[in-house]
Amino acid sequence: MSYTTLVDVATLRTHLDDPNWLVVDVRHQLSDTAYGERVYAEAHIPGAVFLHCDRDLSGAMTGCNGRHPLPDPEKLAQRLGEIGIGTATQVVVYDDAQGMIAGRLWWLLRWLGHDAVALLDGGLQAWQAASGAMTSLLPTLEPRAFVARPQNFKVHADYVLERIETPHMRLVDARGPDRFRGENETIDPVGGHIPGAVNRFFKDNLLPDGRFKPAAQLRAEWLAVLAGSPPDLVIHQCGSGVSACLNMVAMEIAGLPGSRLYAGSWSEWCADPGRPVAR
Repeated sequence: MSYTTLVDVATLRTHLDDPNWLVVDVRHQLSDTAYGERVYAEAHIPGAVFLHCDRDLSGAMTGCNGRHPLPDPEKLAQRLGEIGIGTATQVVVYDDAQGMIAGRLWWLLRWLGHDAVALLDGGLQAWQAASGAMTSLLPTLEPRAFVARPQNFKVHADYVLERIETPHMRLVDARGPDRFRGENETIDPVGGHIPGAVNRFFKDNLLPDGRFKPAAQLRAEWLAVLAGSPPDLVIHQCGSGVSACLNMVAMEIAGLPGSRLYAGSWSEWCADPGRPVAR
C-alpha cells in the first residue's frame, strides 16, 4: 500500500526501519534561511534526510521568475536519487510550519511522476506530541535511481493572463486574506492579487492542532470555493508557489484531483508592471 496524501504518526512510527520508506525534513523559515539546517542538526525524526527549500526545492531566481522558481527537473531528480528515493520508495515529508514547506516537496515529487509521497499529518509538532523519538545522528544515504517523468501539473503566467476572469479557469490564491486584499504586504514589492482570483488561505485546511480537517469537511469547503468549476480548471497560486501546494493536498484529500499550479505565483506576476493587479 502506498500513501499519496497523508501519513499519521502511528503509521510512520511502525515504518521507521522500513528500507522502502524515506522521511524528509524540509523545515524552513523565509526570515532565516539557515533555520532548517540548524534545527535539523540539533534534532530530527530518526532516519530523516534534510532538503533545503531554496537550494533543493527551488531553482535560480532571475528577478522576474518569482521568489521560489521551480528547480530543473533533471537536477531535482538527481538530488532525489542521491538521498535515496527510488521508484518504489514511500516518501514521508514533514516541517514545523503547518505543512507549508512539506506541501512543496509533495507537489514536486508528484510533478516528476512519483505518487508515493505523503505529508506527516500534523507535522513535527504531532510527532513530538506523541513522544516520537528524535535524534541528532545523520542517516547513511543509500542512493537510488530516480527517473523524472514530468507531468502536466503546472501552468505559466501567459496561461493565467489569457484566462483572467473567464469561465475557463478558477484561480485560487493561498495567501492570507490581508495580503490577498493588498494589505500588510511585507514580502513582495507590490500588494494585491491577480484579477479574478478567489482566496483560500492554506491554513483553512487545518484543524487547530495542525492536522488536516476530515475529508468530507474539506470536500464541502472546497466545493464552495470552486463554485461549480471542475477541479481540472482550478489553478493554484500563492506568493511564490510554496503554500499553494497545501491547497492541492487538501483537494486531493477531498477527492477533487486534477488541479494545477501557477508556480511563479504573485511574486512573478507582480514583477511585470504590465500585468493587471486587483485590490
